[in-house]
Amino acid sequence: MYATLKSIWGKLPRRLRLALTGLTVLTLGYAFGFLWFLSEIPRSNQAAPQGAADAIVVLTGGPERIDAAMDLLSSGRGARLLVSGVHPEVTKEELSDLLSPDKALFDCCVDMDWRAENTIGNAAETASWVEANGFQSLLVVTSAYHLPRALRELSHTMPDTDLRGHPVFHDGVHLDEWWRYSGTSRLLIAEYSKFLLTLVRLGGLEEV
Repeated sequence: MYATLKSIWGKLPRRLRLALTGLTVLTLGYAFGFLWFLSEIPRSNQAAPQGAADAIVVLTGGPERIDAAMDLLSSGRGARLLVSGVHPEVTKEELSDLLSPDKALFDCCVDMDWRAENTIGNAAETASWVEANGFQSLLVVTSAYHLPRALRELSHTMPDTDLRGHPVFHDGVHLDEWWRYSGTSRLLIAEYSKFLLTLVRLGGLEEV
């Protein structure tokens, strides 16, 4: 069998062999990189840093994220909260009515960003907010699978800020046995691809 395959391989045009070799290397690199990316995703909040930071930012993408951020704010883990990436048609009052039973806390200590449309925008708007308020440390609240990319984007715009990721977990995202769930598998592969593009854009491939 091996001799047959070797014979077939030897008869292939040189350019085709080079192309197949390159494709194989890229495929293996993508696969091993994906496994490394999975190891970067927190599996529980026990991995999240404890203690307080100057402030909190939550990157929108579901009510669970904002609920988690409000819990951190109400427990004194940060003095102010930025909700980044709010839909332009949603007002602060509407969001307060929908999500927060503590209206006084929401009114006094929550800021909203309507401009960010993606993670790059989240990082830019958060950096402006941090600079305007003189914050030195920040709790970053987002979905666990999104945290590796989010932290790299925010670190790029705020290299001198102490960033501490706080993962949010969703019932429909099965991180421990992701290969058994097609929805989770597609989500993680898509996020990994975005993560790779982020590393390339930020010049961070040497960190992998």
